[in-house]
Amino acid sequence: MFRAPHLICSLLLATLACHGAAGGATIPSVSHGEVSLASRDTRTPNEMGRIPILEYHLLGDSDSRWHVDRNHFRRDLERLYASGYRPVTVSEMIDRKIDLPAGLSPVVFTFDDAGPSQFSYIDENGTLVIDPNSAVGIWLAFHREHPDWRNKATFCMLPAGAAGHAFFGEKGIDGQKSAWRFPKVRFLAEQGFELCGHTLWHANLGKYSDAVVQEQIARGVLAIDSVVPGYRVRTFALPLGVWPKNRALAVAGEWREPRSGRVVRYDFDAVLEVSGGPSRSPYDPAFDPHRLTRIEVFGNSLERVLDQLEVSGTRYVSDGDPATIARPMGIGKVAAGKAAR
Repeated sequence: MFRAPHLICSLLLATLACHGAAGGATIPSVSHGEVSLASRDTRTPNEMGRIPILEYHLLGDSDSRWHVDRNHFRRDLERLYASGYRPVTVSEMIDRKIDLPAGLSPVVFTFDDAGPSQFSYIDENGTLVIDPNSAVGIWLAFHREHPDWRNKATFCMLPAGAAGHAFFGEKGIDGQKSAWRFPKVRFLAEQGFELCGHTLWHANLGKYSDAVVQEQIARGVLAIDSVVPGYRVRTFALPLGVWPKNRALAVAGEWREPRSGRVVRYDFDAVLEVSGGPSRSPYDPAFDPHRLTRIEVFGNSLERVLDQLEVSGTRYVSDGDPATIARPMGIGKVAAGKAAR
């Protein structure tokens, strides 16, 4: 059974694998069988380790830069589950509410752009059923088979994107009706998924004035509130990973609605970048919730990251005790109050 030998790397947390990064050495690959057979009872707790925040876009019939084959997505869920990962939302992560049994690790799923392939309905003689081949349908089926795989993922949505990227489909695109959009968003909130802002129509924020930046972000938040009144949007995903010229406006700002004069304000607790690799632990002193790095999932990118985390010993592993933080190098457990920041 593989046991991470170099836990000192976790303490540094400067790179994903400190024993290889500085000298340009490559990290050896771990076979999928070795990872999937790892027992949670033999993993050394390390709550200063890295957490993968996965970024999915479209599901389809084949893999490409922006598409993940549906069966590939199913295999992703199976591999993560067998490897001892369990899902948490972005909000749970930044709130330090990672209360997992000993030996298990958190993984954060984010779905960008609200395309129909993420959540689609099928009309069966007047009854709407969730398409079992959509991301939500696949997720719910997996949850039924594995009840400890919770409905905890973060959907970063566009209310008015092109080509049906408008709360998961409209105007008959991919068979999705405009009237189905709001029920989909409400369903996600009711099931425990997190709703996340992503601007109104995927604007490249680096190209626009401060006024337009705030309008784009605020109108995205306003659209979510119109579906789930009072819902607090805590997480924002940067379209294309591009920051506005005034970076502070990606975190907080306001926009006045011309018709009513209503001022819509936003103040996010977390901002998601597009890439950068696994995120730091929320217990790491260098953790910055307003600059959360992610892993774009396509090809074998997920497999590579999971193998690297396993080999380098930089994987976040729970100790099963909500009151303590397990640290590497025999430092032991330090009372910390995990749920409080």
